[in-house]
Amino acid sequence: MHRVVEPKILYFGTPVVLISTLNEDNSVNLAPMSSAWWLNQSCMLGSSSSQTVTNLLRERECVLNLPSSDLAHAVDRLALLTGRNPVPERKVNVGYRFEPDKFGMAKFTPQVSDLIRPPRVAECPVQLEAVVEQVHNFELPSSLKAIEVKIIRVHVDEQILMTGEKNYIDPEKWSPLIMNFCEFFGLSSKLHPSRLAPVFGPAPSSVSKSN
Repeated sequence: MHRVVEPKILYFGTPVVLISTLNEDNSVNLAPMSSAWWLNQSCMLGSSSSQTVTNLLRERECVLNLPSSDLAHAVDRLALLTGRNPVPERKVNVGYRFEPDKFGMAKFTPQVSDLIRPPRVAECPVQLEAVVEQVHNFELPSSLKAIEVKIIRVHVDEQILMTGEKNYIDPEKWSPLIMNFCEFFGLSSKLHPSRLAPVFGPAPSSVSKSN
């Protein structure tokens, strides 16, 4: 039986993205975001006013670093930290504090990008260099924005690639960190083979035996 409710959190789960951007003084900001979805080479990011959004609007570039589920503890070290100084009152009220060295706090390693200035997170198996294409106001009147970025270079740890393939990630080797109702989750094992996999993935002869 269904019931009409008014959830405090209306958020059903998307991958966590660690977004690295440059501050105005060229220092690096690193912040987790989980309002993100992809379509071809584009990604839509949803956020309210933050240091990340300020940097994106000014610099027009970022790296979308996708952590695996085993990095949840490191990502959680970034909770309640902001790169904005002074800290906005609304964030002070919920416990945020200013932290200029987020890479250090999370114990992540910066890695030079190929085409843009913000660094990648070496520990993340997937790193997407991106540039801002468009910014849309969202849910007016509010400070929410939907930021469309274009992926211009993709870096993938070879350990999660399909054997014998250089352009396909093996979904059975890749377990992204998921934010579901503000809690961290990973993926379960594969539940059922999909008839779409051979259509959009590698040729059937290259699909792993478990498929």
